[in-house]
Amino acid sequence: MTATLQDVKDRSFDYIIAGGGAAGLTLAARLSEDASKTVCVLEAGGANLNDPLILRPAGYGSHFGNRSYDWAHETTKQKLLNDRVCSWNRGRGLGGSSAINFMVYTKPGAEEMNDIERLGNPGWNWKNFQKYVQKSEGYVDPTPETLKHIELPDVTGLGRHGPLAVSYPPIASGLEKLSCDAMHTLGLCGAPKPFDGDVTGAYLTPNTRDPKTHTRSYSVTAYYLPNVDRPNLIILVNAHVRRVVTEQGSGENLTATGVEFEYEGKVHVAHAKSDVILSAGTLRSPQILELSGIGRADVLFKIGVPQKVDLPGVGENMQEHIVVSASHELKDDADITTFDCLRDPVQLAKQIELYEHGTGVFTMGIIGFAFLPLSMFSPNAQQIYDTAKAFMENIDKTTAPPGLLDQYEVMLERLMPGNDSSPGCEFLCFPGMFSQPNPPKEGKKYVSLSMSLNHLFSRGTIHCVSKDPAQEPEIDAHYFERNVDLQVYTEMFRLIRKLAETSPLKEVIVSELNPGPRVQTDEQIQEWLKQSFTTTWPVVYSLAEQAADIIKGQFRG
Repeated sequence: MTATLQDVKDRSFDYIIAGGGAAGLTLAARLSEDASKTVCVLEAGGANLNDPLILRPAGYGSHFGNRSYDWAHETTKQKLLNDRVCSWNRGRGLGGSSAINFMVYTKPGAEEMNDIERLGNPGWNWKNFQKYVQKSEGYVDPTPETLKHIELPDVTGLGRHGPLAVSYPPIASGLEKLSCDAMHTLGLCGAPKPFDGDVTGAYLTPNTRDPKTHTRSYSVTAYYLPNVDRPNLIILVNAHVRRVVTEQGSGENLTATGVEFEYEGKVHVAHAKSDVILSAGTLRSPQILELSGIGRADVLFKIGVPQKVDLPGVGENMQEHIVVSASHELKDDADITTFDCLRDPVQLAKQIELYEHGTGVFTMGIIGFAFLPLSMFSPNAQQIYDTAKAFMENIDKTTAPPGLLDQYEVMLERLMPGNDSSPGCEFLCFPGMFSQPNPPKEGKKYVSLSMSLNHLFSRGTIHCVSKDPAQEPEIDAHYFERNVDLQVYTEMFRLIRKLAETSPLKEVIVSELNPGPRVQTDEQIQEWLKQSFTTTWPVVYSLAEQAADIIKGQFRG
């Protein structure tokens, strides 16, 4: 299925792709469509093919910390979180994070994508994004039985003929509809066209799952396995890319000629006749660039790597999404299915057996979502907007990194009261216990109302601390360095607490477990937020599809 070392070392390929994750395998499949071109993918992790821990849905978080699936990165001590070290789980192995994510399938709003073009990237807009994302989507309509459990939104924006299977789970807990209805009770709308650019509001979203087999659909099943027999597609796993091999061209031009990688403790080189594509993810790609002599002069000097290209943006301006949940105990007589039964070893074994017959909790998914602008639900939106505007006016424009002020201007517009085109406040309903610090009670069921902050003003960095490729890069998220982020997050929490007290959701809830009724003031809420949130795990296919056509010379922006 996958290649051997002898198939790769000291050989030449038209394209070498460093990283076999979501983007890497998408690019590999698209570029190898031309039988005259050879494509080599080097993936640091294993193949993990036909692995039930990947394919079986509802194994949420079970891969985290396991180096067979997860890089298990950690941040530096975060000074504004009382020196808390945060775990950053990212996929390790074929499929990357698409192999271990929570299988939720959502799209951004149209203006989110148009802003990328607006910031200086011609062609990277909603029209082209939708064109390419639909090319990857293989949406399948739910069965009449499934429609008994869900209220289907407008799905006309989903593609139906792509390799990535997208479908609604055959069963739903019932909590998702209750939470959406509670949103409506509060006067919050349903999303008009959540898959066609207008995402503001609440809706039920499908998952990346194959409806025939009830298994995960991800970049391996979508882009690798259908093309595994192509003789011009070579994929070597357990091959850790160390650096890009370059040679000096005319003038200041630097040409990538290959990739240096480690396999079973020895270092080898694969040669590129055309392009080297660095697709090792947000956290690994900066490290590879810096080890290749590409980046900031001061960083490279500290680690003893000669600078070949002065590229000060490498490892800078890292933008993070964060999520936290408030959990509520459900009434014992509530006719609701949750994932809580999986904490019981006996029930877990029973549910795995049911799954083998296409039924049970493992065929359920996470589907209840809402995307809202701050001004739609917060009475303090104007005050927070004014705070953000004031801090921007005090930024030293002579020392600010290039492009950062332009990004902040876009974000300020998103935060402006009345602007609902780019809702950055994400809410989701998780049918089960998914919070901290208080543990669940034995035999009880829960609903966790989660919130993700997607537009943060705080920006982090990723940089090498050693020229040894085995040494982890230093990840500093700079969490809540811009206090406006914490203010927005506090308002989001007040909404989910209010949601739990609103009909019809409140009729099935007993009490709040986390953070608990003792947490009331802004200071108490913010302290809990700082100690309880975690990262999120987004994966994008469409941009890789678009990038493939750029490389092949077919893209017309």
